[in-house]
Amino acid sequence: MSALVNWLEHHMLSCPYKIITGIDCPGCGIQRSLVLLLKGDFAGSFFLYPALLPVIFTLILTAAHLLFRFKKGPESIKYSFLITTGIIVISYIFKICC
Repeated sequence: MSALVNWLEHHMLSCPYKIITGIDCPGCGIQRSLVLLLKGDFAGSFFLYPALLPVIFTLILTAAHLLFRFKKGPESIKYSFLITTGIIVISYIFKICC
């Protein structure tokens, strides 16, 4: 696991939106947040990008629904996506304004 974390730390992509505009995009910080999460620093990961865990949850829920075809799967995915999007928008507005 430490080899993966080390590799990720040295191969992070730069944000083209930030390079062009000089302003963080709504996804800025997700890579560093993922690295901190893999290192076990949940608080640091949350403060860098609060929507990371909901994004991961939504992806896992979607994959599980594709494999097992849950009865309420599409509805659950829709609500999870809406909540995740709300968290991304709110944290982005907070990041830009404060």
